[in-house]
Amino acid sequence: MLVKSASFVISNTDVAKCPNSKLPEYAFIGRSNVGKSSLINALCNKKKLAKTSSRPGKTQLINHFLINKNWHLVDLPGFGYARVSKSQKKIFQKFITTYFEKRTQLVTAFLLIDIRHEPQPIDLNFMQWLGENSIPFSIVFTKADKLKPNAVERNVALYSEKLLETWEILPPKFITSSTSKYGVDQVLSYIGSLNENLKYTT
Repeated sequence: MLVKSASFVISNTDVAKCPNSKLPEYAFIGRSNVGKSSLINALCNKKKLAKTSSRPGKTQLINHFLINKNWHLVDLPGFGYARVSKSQKKIFQKFITTYFEKRTQLVTAFLLIDIRHEPQPIDLNFMQWLGENSIPFSIVFTKADKLKPNAVERNVALYSEKLLETWEILPPKFITSSTSKYGVDQVLSYIGSLNENLKYTT
């Protein structure tokens, strides 16, 4: 799938104020500093669509972007950022979970994970929550350009082994690099295929 147009729609913390449309939504979420904004910009082929920052935790709102005028990319706040206050964390957690629980337009979530690190409890716990709440998701490993190929394979295998301790079927996995755009086409193709399937089920 080619991204021919990508435009900002709205930012807010109230799920009830998200766009009132029937367009399918694909939500991107991950721990702070996972490279989410950079990946979104790479997917949309725009350098400054999503705001990037050297300071983790930049995204603190639900951000909707209209892609190709027929689906929404949703940029959700990062979780696990140490520098925000406990009260802020509770607010983030509340409207993040409310989004997933209430937003019927959501087709699937993409959970971003920094490939440089071994499985982290915070990511595994979030996957568990998604599974328990029957929310479809894929794992998108980021920053693959920071490791050698064998190290990437090793860390992906570690996640698979860890997940198989509690999951019967593993979610789809993508390995990406915003710098080289490795894996970007695969993510877009997956979204495109889901959009095509929706045409025959709605």
